[in-house]
Amino acid sequence: MDIAYIPSPSTGVIHLGPIPLRGYAFCIIIGVFVAVWLGNRRWVARGGRPGTVADIAVWAVPFGLVGGRLYHVITDYQLYFGEGRNWVDAFKIWEGGLGIWGAIALGAVGAWIGCRLRGIPLPAWADALAPGIALAQACGRWGNWFNQELYGRATDLPWAVEISAGPNRDAGTYHPTFLYESLWCIGVALLVIWADRRFRLGHGRAFALYVAAYCVGRGWIEYMRVDEAHHILGLRLNVWTSIVVFVLAVVYLVLSARLRPGREEVVEPNAEPDPSAKDAEPVAATEGAAAGDGAAKDTGSGKAEPKDAASEDAGSRDAEPEDAPEGGAGSGDAGPQDAPAKADGAAAEPKSTVLTKNGSAADPAAPAGDQAPGTGKH
Repeated sequence: MDIAYIPSPSTGVIHLGPIPLRGYAFCIIIGVFVAVWLGNRRWVARGGRPGTVADIAVWAVPFGLVGGRLYHVITDYQLYFGEGRNWVDAFKIWEGGLGIWGAIALGAVGAWIGCRLRGIPLPAWADALAPGIALAQACGRWGNWFNQELYGRATDLPWAVEISAGPNRDAGTYHPTFLYESLWCIGVALLVIWADRRFRLGHGRAFALYVAAYCVGRGWIEYMRVDEAHHILGLRLNVWTSIVVFVLAVVYLVLSARLRPGREEVVEPNAEPDPSAKDAEPVAATEGAAAGDGAAKDTGSGKAEPKDAASEDAGSRDAEPEDAPEGGAGSGDAGPQDAPAKADGAAAEPKSTVLTKNGSAADPAAPAGDQAPGTGKH
């Protein structure tokens, strides 16, 4: 009885004349383009300049490829340096064999160099690229399908992948762990995008979330694989690596949220306006504020004096009936003196005009005029 399954390609390479076109390489290249495209959109949305992600990827991608290959060769050295093996095969990257842990680690070194040259923070760049890296992995895993490698235990499930007989493999249907990981990486990318919008992750926390979420899936998917691998305490080496990296990513998430909450306000200084213009703004603002304060003081003093003068005049008028019996002729002289003061009330210094013309020591209006402006606000 025939069962449903996912067929594998009969070959992983198509020859275009003398040029071989390998499916594994195509999957990696497509993944790189997807990561750069999405990373650029996210970088620009955060205030960066278009093209910066691609410029830094020129450093990160080669370093990542070398790091991924080194990790694979070191952890599976028996495939290249064992008895009857040819060490030259360690350089045949097109035949498959890239360790994501080495790719991320050494790729981060390349990205750090690129970020240093551009004068931008590496954590911000990593946050922008995080979901794109997950999608790049989702694309790259289909390269394992072209090479018929990294499958799981035998199964008769409808979505099992058919594997043909070949070196170090038996024909049959197996768990398509490459497909599981590809779907998991798509879910990780969506999770990071959602969390970044919901919580405004910054300072490398979006990248740390991607690492932690990927490790969770990689742990159980790795446990299903049947290809040769080193074991420690009964677990595959990559399972232990997933556990350690997961713990480190979670620790970074917690500490970063406490020490540097929020998101970077500026991710690329070169994308901001001219710094000289920014430096001039506070000076202009200070001068404008000083001028505004001076105008406010002048205006306030200009308004206060007529009010004080009016209040003094009103006080003088109210006092006249009471002072008339005592002051006699003196109080009679106050009436004509107040009239000019009222007429000059709109002038800049109404009281000084009165004092200049009539301000004698015997004049009762002069002391009141001198004291009102000085003592009325204290």
